[in-house]
Amino acid sequence: MTAKKKPRVYLTRKLPDAVETRMRELFETELNIDDTPRSREELIAAFRTADVLVPTVTDRIDEAMINEAGPQLKLIASFSNGFDHIDVDAAAKKGITVTNTPNVLTEDTADMTVALILAVNRRVAEGSRILTDKPGEWDGWSPTWMLGRRIWGKRIGIVGMGRIGTAVARRAKAFGLSIHYHNRKRVNPATEEELEATYWDSLDQMLARVDIVSVNCPSTPATFHLLSARRLALMQPTSIIVNTARGDIIDEAAMIQLLRDHKIAGAGLDVYQNEPAVNPKLVKLAKEGHVTLLPHMGSATIEGRIDMGDKVIINIRTFFDGHRPPNRVLPGRN
Repeated sequence: MTAKKKPRVYLTRKLPDAVETRMRELFETELNIDDTPRSREELIAAFRTADVLVPTVTDRIDEAMINEAGPQLKLIASFSNGFDHIDVDAAAKKGITVTNTPNVLTEDTADMTVALILAVNRRVAEGSRILTDKPGEWDGWSPTWMLGRRIWGKRIGIVGMGRIGTAVARRAKAFGLSIHYHNRKRVNPATEEELEATYWDSLDQMLARVDIVSVNCPSTPATFHLLSARRLALMQPTSIIVNTARGDIIDEAAMIQLLRDHKIAGAGLDVYQNEPAVNPKLVKLAKEGHVTLLPHMGSATIEGRIDMGDKVIINIRTFFDGHRPPNRVLPGRN
């Protein structure tokens, strides 16, 4: 009996060793050992030879690229929770299935959201830099030095009460925050009761009344610059904004101006509008202690990355066994 041919799988970035080893066992896998981002030309070449492409959020898979795919490419198994980097509709027209890796990054991203809330309010990064960048400058404890703001008893407004937003709310409640949220629809009554959460159908009304704004909604055409210049201006001058979702949900230029004018007290950012480029004005604000910046590491845990890899493998195996993969992304959702 002839052995079943292994699908040719192309990884655009380096994945955890445990994931790559399992993929090599199951598939004919081309690795990216040095983790150098693939160029557009390299990705197009892979589209012409691979049976499966495994991209990440940094790979922009547009219609023109998809149209270059050979007839053998049947699956784009993205190593990502989101799928806004892939033209899913174009893939569907070409007969290519798209999958993602949802529901494994919820807790890690929620942890980082709370970490940023604490870091901004309690000036954690600024305090750390004093010891590392200015040795000898610290003279010891002082009753009026490096004062931050208490978060206990404050109001948090969560923009997007999905899995991650709900996980943030549970953590925030444990820290003594009052939970407010805006979502396309209300969460179920049991969750609202558990979190003692207040629903706002008007995002404008909520932004004007909370002390902390946490952005946790997906990036879609409808949420592009959802936090617009007009809406950001509604925030209180003592409030802060934290974003661990996607950079383009916030009008970054408007946010920067409000921070510079002290009309917003601070920001904690893990994502950026033109990522991986970070606006130099944001870097300057960080050096001045107004914002805390992280390099898109909200989901960066060993456990989370391995879980993502496991989902990619399951999606590939299920697809080539002739079944619908469990994490298929349907067209029309971009």
